Amino acid sequence: MGNIRILLADNNAELCELLSQYLNEREGLEVVGIAYDGVQALERIEELDPDVVLLDITMPQLDGIAVMERIPSLNLTTLPHVIVVTAFGREDILQRFTELGADYFVIKPFDLELLARRILEFGRLPRRPNPARGEGAQEAASTALPAMPHSAPSGMATGAGSRQLRGRREEPEDLSREARLTLLLHEMGVPPHFKGYACLRDAVLMVLENPSLMGGGLTKELYPRLGEKHRASAGAVEAAIRNAIVTAWERGNREFLRELINPTRSANGDSLPTNSLVIAKLAERLRLGDAWNARSRPEAGRRQ
Repeated sequence: MGNIRILLADNNAELCELLSQYLNEREGLEVVGIAYDGVQALERIEELDPDVVLLDITMPQLDGIAVMERIPSLNLTTLPHVIVVTAFGREDILQRFTELGADYFVIKPFDLELLARRILEFGRLPRRPNPARGEGAQEAASTALPAMPHSAPSGMATGAGSRQLRGRREEPEDLSREARLTLLLHEMGVPPHFKGYACLRDAVLMVLENPSLMGGGLTKELYPRLGEKHRASAGAVEAAIRNAIVTAWERGNREFLRELINPTRSANGDSLPTNSLVIAKLAERLRLGDAWNARSRPEAGRRQ
């Protein structure tokens, strides 16, 4: 797999220089261009066709929202992943970016190591076809993931390298555990700018590392640990996760949640799932993927 090609779109020249130097030193990442205003960003996106665009909200000429609105009109068969960089946390603005297809949000000031990990995570995911490109987009759809469920989708599609189970899409086998979890949360329809998105994600990863946290340890251990990490109280963490699940249930992909928590379609399939049930089922799904990947590795790889 080649390097993940990144375009920086920010009018802060010093920040762009810092990011370019840092990201180019990371294995698997390559900054291929820099744009200092919205018009230039669109030109660079069409010219360079990057895998990931790091997009600032406030730029001269065209702001981040205007850039996002115009990306589908570019001569691109597939759309780049977009990570939005912002100093603001206004819900209405972030929701608009989510509707336009933003993959992730980073609030300034941010940790460079975390940013690099997120770029690696999203950059390795297949790109979505551009719906405005007609036949080209249809051809690309056979090798790209379906659009993330910012509005509730009517069904599940199959991405490249995926397995079928009960008619739903399974995570691509060659992705890391963290990337597969990100894919699952997108599939659920959890808005990535919600505080509960990060809390739910970290909760599942912690449970994978320490399954005993699910044995009555949510309120006594898991939520307090998450609170320390996210600088919030245990109650605030629990409420944030609850809000993320409720939002996914009401405005995201309810069908996916039903399948996740109740694949047998028994009587409780239409009940809003609890925090603990969603965390447990997501962790279980990832463990099954780990086991499948371990069994499917070539014998030659085990002999080395």
